[in-house]
Parts: sequence; C-alpha cells; structure tokens
Amino acid sequence: MKSFWIFEDVNLFSMLCPHKFKAYKSTHEFNAYGKEDYIYFEEDSANKVYLIEKGKVKLGHYTEEGEEVVKAILSKGELFGEKAILGDDKRDEFAQSMDKTTSICPVDVDTMHDLMRDNRTFSFRIYKLIGFRIKKLERRLELIMFKDAETRVEEFLKELATDYGYCCPNTGDTVIKHPYTQKDIARLIGTTRPTFNAIMNRFKEANRIDFSRNEIRLKFSA
Repeated sequence: MKSFWIFEDVNLFSMLCPHKFKAYKSTHEFNAYGKEDYIYFEEDSANKVYLIEKGKVKLGHYTEEGEEVVKAILSKGELFGEKAILGDDKRDEFAQSMDKTTSICPVDVDTMHDLMRDNRTFSFRIYKLIGFRIKKLERRLELIMFKDAETRVEEFLKELATDYGYCCPNTGDTVIKHPYTQKDIARLIGTTRPTFNAIMNRFKEANRIDFSRNEIRLKFSA
C-alpha cells in the first residue's frame, strides 16, 4: 500500500522548476524564507504553486479557538499550493517555513498549466499528487478522530517504514532514516511531544523499537 503521508519518492522541483526551461529561465527567481516565516496565509490569493528547493515547509490551518492544526510537513523536491491548479482562487491553509534557510521556487499557475500541457508525465504526477494529498488528509482525520495516541504512533511508524525504511540484513530489523523531528511527528499525528516521547519509550522498553535522533528501528512487522 502506498503511503498516505507523503506523495512519492520523486523530486518535483528537479522536474518542474521553470529555471530549467529556456523560455522561463531569464525571468525566474527564487524566494528565501527564514524559520517561521509565512509563505502565504489562509484567504490569500491563490495564483501560484510552490516547489521546495531547500528546507521544510509546514501546511496547516487554525481553528476558531486559535489552535494550530498541521496538515503536512514537506521537504526538498515537494510541491504545495497545488489547489490553485484546479481553479481555487483563495488559500484554505497557511504555509510556513520551518528551517532557517528555506528556498522556494514560485510558479505562476499559467506557467504550470503550460508545463503540464507540454508534458503528460508532468501532468499525471501533479494530478496524482493531488489525489494522494486528499487521501492523506482523510486517513489522518480518521486516525485522529477514532484511534488512540498509541495506535496513531504505531500507524505512523508503519508509514515511515514504507517511505524511508529498509531491512537490515544482520538483524532483520526495519531501519528508518527519516527527515522529521519528534515535534514534527507529534504535530502530524495530532498529539503532544511529551505524549509521543512517552509512547516511543514504552515501545522501546517492550523491545518493539529502538531509536535515535533521525533513525528508528522497528522490531515488529510493518
């Protein structure tokens, strides 16, 4: 089963950034953002899509009570703001840089339509991305609404194994080298960092996992 948490292991930036195409190269620029800088807000005009050259970007929205709900955390090579391609004229989420040096490639919707029109493979990947994003959100809402925190952690570890894991031939463990911090994961599964840490430590004590800063070893079947 393909992961609901990220699109797929493909660098869309390397394929779609206009600076790689002669017709757009001379007028194309990159935007730089620092940590916690907003790229756009809810209700902003949706006239561009964005490709990540470097860094991480958080997508989310705020509830009426002012609480932040994280929808996705994206990294190098990924695309966001893609609903503009389908005709949305207003943003229904915010996008915020998570790194000190985040480099973003903004692409006008008309330019993206031209690129998609000229290459069916590009077009297919973009529409596939939109479909996976919808499934991902549905899956996350289902887990958050109907599953306890421990189940959400276990399911997320399985998804990480699908996306970033490989089997260690010496031990048979699934080794996961991933780009997320503990805070990132806690936000994505709708819990707090202390709760996430407590669950991970319980799993470790039960010899189900072992972990360090950017590596997790699963000792149960993913």
